[in-house]
Amino acid sequence: MSATQRPGPAGGKTAVVSRTGPRRSESVRRAVLHAADDLLVERGFAALTVEGIAQRAGVAKQTIYRWWKSKVDILLDTLTDDAREALAWRVDEDGSAEENLTSHLRRVAGFFEEPAGRVLLALLGHAQLDRETAASLQSRFLREQRERDVAGLRDLLARDGGPGVDDATLHRLVDLLLAPLYHRALVLGSPIDRELVDTTSRLVLGLARRPSPRDC
Repeated sequence: MSATQRPGPAGGKTAVVSRTGPRRSESVRRAVLHAADDLLVERGFAALTVEGIAQRAGVAKQTIYRWWKSKVDILLDTLTDDAREALAWRVDEDGSAEENLTSHLRRVAGFFEEPAGRVLLALLGHAQLDRETAASLQSRFLREQRERDVAGLRDLLARDGGPGVDDATLHRLVDLLLAPLYHRALVLGSPIDRELVDTTSRLVLGLARRPSPRDC
């Protein structure tokens, strides 16, 4: 969860979260998730520890282990909370297909600059070395996000009134749509500029609008 989503602690001191009352579980959960993504941005994945998260959140380490088994588990929670809204497909009824697709890709590009995007990149990197992380990331985030991306592009193309594409082609188009952004952010570690977004949107729509050989 982005630090911009909440006010900073008064007086520059870490606030100790109260664990009394009916809302204690949610208040502690949010404090832990906020602390985790803040510390990831500040220190990086390797230096992130459960002890550090507990100290920043103002909770006991035992409290964290009661609900999460590792720092990866915490990061997965903050990722799924933040990415669901940030990566949602939105349609401007007055916009063209290219305008809507370009707007979506710009939101994805912006997401990678946010703390939640840094969480995703860190988990993707760690998943290459840890099978359990890879499986958890797939089951708790990547699979569902893939379904949202396929559905979002399908709806956008249907509104565009093109020749239509089958499911296999639709999945390949999603690959082509997102791969340049992930490559730029994860492999090159460079900002995703407007030119890359605009070119990618234009090329993918051009392919989607091209009649298949069997339709010719």
